[in-house]
Amino acid sequence: MSLAAEMANAADSWLRSLTADQRAAAAYPGPGAGDRERTTWYYTPTDHGGLTLNEQRPGQQQLAMRLLAAGLSLEGYALAAIVMSLENVQDRLESWTRDWGRERGRDPGAYYFRVFGSPGDATWGWRCGGHHISVNYTIVDGRVASCTPCFIGALPAELSLLAGETLRPLGDLEVIARELARDLDQRGQAVVLHRSAISDIVSGNRARVLDGDEMIHMQDLWRGSFTDERLSSLLDQIDAVGEEGSGYGSGDHRVLAITSRPKGVPGSALTPDGQARLLALVEAYLRRFPGEIAGPWLASYRTGSGVADLHFAYAGEPSADRGPVYYRLQDERLLVEYDNTQTNANHAHSVVRDLTADFGMDALAEHRRTYHAAGQQ
Repeated sequence: MSLAAEMANAADSWLRSLTADQRAAAAYPGPGAGDRERTTWYYTPTDHGGLTLNEQRPGQQQLAMRLLAAGLSLEGYALAAIVMSLENVQDRLESWTRDWGRERGRDPGAYYFRVFGSPGDATWGWRCGGHHISVNYTIVDGRVASCTPCFIGALPAELSLLAGETLRPLGDLEVIARELARDLDQRGQAVVLHRSAISDIVSGNRARVLDGDEMIHMQDLWRGSFTDERLSSLLDQIDAVGEEGSGYGSGDHRVLAITSRPKGVPGSALTPDGQARLLALVEAYLRRFPGEIAGPWLASYRTGSGVADLHFAYAGEPSADRGPVYYRLQDERLLVEYDNTQTNANHAHSVVRDLTADFGMDALAEHRRTYHAAGQQ
């Protein structure tokens, strides 16, 4: 069974399990009519749009999680499940005080599922979103046209466990990058864009990444705007702390802006050891997707010119083993961003974007052209 068919079966089973009222929240017009909502995504603890796990019976929750699992590898699904469960841990670390304007602020049940269009139609899609998770899929003519944006974060990014163990949900994504940045900096290669790490990913929750995009501030990463003065003030404080920690002003943000011509050092300029590290990084990100997606994408980095055109750029102190850090990987198609700066550098974000296919926009446009041409014949 193809991945698109597996997703269609999972989405259909979930939708069929819902009541009429639940379906009203879960189902949305398909690509085209529903694009404004479909391409509106978040990674903050805000309303992501759809039906939450809290609003579902256990059996329905299982079917929703089955849909999420269809869009991730086993490792990626395990990571998403851990991220959801960390809401309980963060609740305790914050002494149960954060509410974000709802009954419970740190809520493992506040993950929203929504299907766009009818599963199995020529064009349809689905989304799972909540704090630190946003998985977005677009299916066109029976194939997966887009698996991005795909955001997975972790709060805390590192947590002490019993018997001297440590939980790091995002694994060595930070360690490998620090090692690579340190080596390049010592060699005098211009990998460091700024000696202070920026306070968030730069692409933010944009529907499409464009040349010159700068970091979106915290207040703009929420659905709607806060009317509660206390909550608005809290967001201002969090944003200010992040900015003070990075020391960034408007000029600094321009330095870190995303450009169509990738910044940093290309893989072609790396030593064999550096190229191996760069390949390890890109593999770690792409392996969050099912094999049908990850396999061909990774093959493009293992054959031919390999990682030669993949650029690595860094912000932070490259000699430091800990502390605030930001980096990106970018080539003509792939954009990866990682930051760990907030909450005393124990709050990590990671995102995978496909600069050629986010939300399947190009595939949808081609489908419409083909459809209209066929209708005119």
